Parts: sequence; structure tokens; C-alpha cells
Amino acid sequence: MQDAASHERFLRLAIELAEERVRAGGGPFGALVVREARVVGTGFNAVVRLGDPTAHAEMQAIRDACARLGTHRLDGCALYTSCEPCPMCLGAIYWARLGSVYFAGTRTEAAVAGFDDARFHEDMARVPAERAIRLVRMLGEEGQRPFTAWLAKPDRVPY
Repeated sequence: MQDAASHERFLRLAIELAEERVRAGGGPFGALVVREARVVGTGFNAVVRLGDPTAHAEMQAIRDACARLGTHRLDGCALYTSCEPCPMCLGAIYWARLGSVYFAGTRTEAAVAGFDDARFHEDMARVPAERAIRLVRMLGEEGQRPFTAWLAKPDRVPY
């Protein structure tokens, strides 16, 4: 268990990474994945540079940590990020099984700086029928076939 000073130190590193990226022409976001007081993954916003809307700092840090650790699960790790994660990054945080997230800036502050995070949080809180993007289910019975195949696979790796 880390103390408040350790959390602050790692969060300051994420903020410094974000500031470095701004100076290098990138977006103002940085993130670190930490396990047992050691940085195991780093990431910064590379959306524009890579032409990839999923290249957020948190996603990049999770990808880096998973590659370095050789696993798709980050149990026992914490994420330190310069800003409150957007819904996409939160989804990845849940899938990676990160135990905690420490952030500095808020979604409201990101919105003031011109980023859509707050709008996405608000839309995701609505019931699916009221969201900006329509979700339409089709071919439900056929859509079960991949799950049936998965359940029949004896060597499947649990998520």
C-alpha cells in the first residue's frame, strides 16, 4: 500500500508527461500504470499524431503496461492520469482490471480546454434510446453463435 506522498509523486509524473507532450505539439494528457511502486507503463495523448481516436494517454499506458508485463490483466496496478478518464478509457480500465485510478484535472476542466469528455460522460449516463448514437440490435439469434463456439472451446482464456 502506497502513502499519499507516493500517489502525489506518480500523479506529478503523469502531469509532467502531459506538459512535455504539449511542448512537443501533442495533446495535454499523460498517464502511468504503477505496480508495487514501480512504473510499468506510460502513455500520452497521440490521437492526432497517430490518426487514432483511441490513442488516449490512459489507453496508451494500459497497452504499454500489458505489453511489458505480458498479460491482458493489470490486477494489482494503479493508473495515474493527468485528467479524469473519459468513458472509453474507463471501459479499458475496467477491462484491464486496474484496482484504482488517481487523476488531477476534471472532465469539466477538459471541456473548458476544448475536449468533449463531459459531453460523452453525460450521453453515456442516458438510457440507450436517448443517446446521441443509435444502438440497433439485429440478428440476435445468429449473434449467439460466436458465444456458443467460445463456450465449447476447452482452452479458452478467461477475461
